[in-house]
Amino acid sequence: MNLRIALGRALYAFVAAVTLASAVPAFAQTQGMERRDDRRDNRAAGRAAKQACKAGDEKTRVECRQTKRATKQRGRQGATNPPAAQPAAPAAPAQQ
Repeated sequence: MNLRIALGRALYAFVAAVTLASAVPAFAQTQGMERRDDRRDNRAAGRAAKQACKAGDEKTRVECRQTKRATKQRGRQGATNPPAAQPAAPAAPAQQ
C-alpha cells in the first residue's frame, strides 16, 4: 500500500514538473529587436574604437573619427564584406 502511495506521489510530482516546465513562455525576439541590438552593439564598438584610438595619441582627431565610422559601417554591413581600408600614412619625402 505504501508503495502505491509513493508511486502516486512520484507521478503527481512528475506531472507537476512537466506542467511547470511547459508553462514557462519561450521568448522569441522579433527582427526589429535584433536590429536594435545590432545597432547598439555597433555604436558600442565604435565608441570603444574611438577611445582606443584617442588613447594611442599618435592619430589625429579626424583619423580617430574615421576609425569609429569604419567600425560602425563594418558592423552594419555584416561580416561578409571586407573590412574598410585604413587611411594611408603620409609618404616620407625621398632623400636624394
